[in-house]
Amino acid sequence: MNTNHIARIASLVGEPTRAAMLLQLMDGRMLTATELARAGNVSPQTGSRHLAQMVESGLMCVEQRGRHRYHRLASGEVAKVLEGIMQIAGQRPAPRMVVTGPRDETMRMARICYDHIAGRLGLAIAESLLADRAIVFDGEAGLVTDRAAEVLGRWGLPLEAAQQQPTRGRPCCRPCLDWSERKAHLAGRLGAMICTHCLDQGWLTRKTGSRALAISAVGATTFRNLLGLEVWHRVTDIA
Repeated sequence: MNTNHIARIASLVGEPTRAAMLLQLMDGRMLTATELARAGNVSPQTGSRHLAQMVESGLMCVEQRGRHRYHRLASGEVAKVLEGIMQIAGQRPAPRMVVTGPRDETMRMARICYDHIAGRLGLAIAESLLADRAIVFDGEAGLVTDRAAEVLGRWGLPLEAAQQQPTRGRPCCRPCLDWSERKAHLAGRLGAMICTHCLDQGWLTRKTGSRALAISAVGATTFRNLLGLEVWHRVTDIA
């Protein structure tokens, strides 16, 4: 065991600016260097130096998504270490969270992302399918499992929808980084199919002139039953 490396990791986590940056990522989000610099209350240039040190040490990693580069915790082991430090440090006032994405609360709750559902509702649907092992995310790839037919049946979706082969190069299932939540919602043909189904059933309706989706009364009941009360409360919670 390299004691110098242990001391190096401890010194990185123990610096207040870097600690503030790391804590912003404890909920699984991915944030830009600018957003993390704001969380650490430092300039973008200073923030970049801090981030480079944490990436080099294995505390964080960087992913390129389109034109943007996002930082996240490097692994669940890093999160466990931070959680342990937080428990030892005791209760402290919660850090001011970085607000990402649109300010419009309806857009943050549910919106169209190309042809699939984004926002807190889109994230909740993806997390539910992942928890039920109907789908699997692996980096930027996704897989529909043999459990999908049973799980999608609860949504009133047909078996063949989960078994279709990719057409014109579009995958059946893939993660899509959510603009506001900075976690993955479900895209691909399966994501589009779920969105269309929710609109056809009247659970969701489009808002004229906006990408925001309104959740109907019957939709609220349906999503609450499908996702569970705790998850539904996270969808409807207004920060």
